[in-house]
Amino acid sequence: MERRTKVKAEDGKQEIWIDREFEIPLESLFMAFVEPRIVEQWMGTKVMDLDDGPLGRYRFKTTDPKGNIHLFTGCIHESVPYKKITRTFKMENTGFPVQLEYLEFGALGEKRSKLNMQVVYKSVEVRDQVLKLPFVQGINWAHDRLQEVLDKLEQT
Repeated sequence: MERRTKVKAEDGKQEIWIDREFEIPLESLFMAFVEPRIVEQWMGTKVMDLDDGPLGRYRFKTTDPKGNIHLFTGCIHESVPYKKITRTFKMENTGFPVQLEYLEFGALGEKRSKLNMQVVYKSVEVRDQVLKLPFVQGINWAHDRLQEVLDKLEQT
């Protein structure tokens, strides 16, 4: 099955680009990133904190099948409804440093939208380490799940 989320990484650069088109309205796509109950459904995580206001923050908690707890935290530097979110992202208790994420949202019609992300890492080496993980598979799975969850919410 073709992966609908496209991940591009140029050699020698410390960033990746993530692009995905969805069959959902722009408003719904944006809400999937700022509404805790929707975030929990598509990310499969517990939202412990999510404030998308100026200088907001978030903290998510996930337990893997072995019972290990994983925490993800960050600061939201900018949030413009239905247009963009600029935030940091940190996987706690790992050797990975904080990364910077630029999320841009756009309408592709009344019931279609897109997400374009630029993720900037501390170094090319860190970026390459992340890409050796099942990162591309995971982001595709998460975006597929996002589409499924929002499809169900649109039907209710």
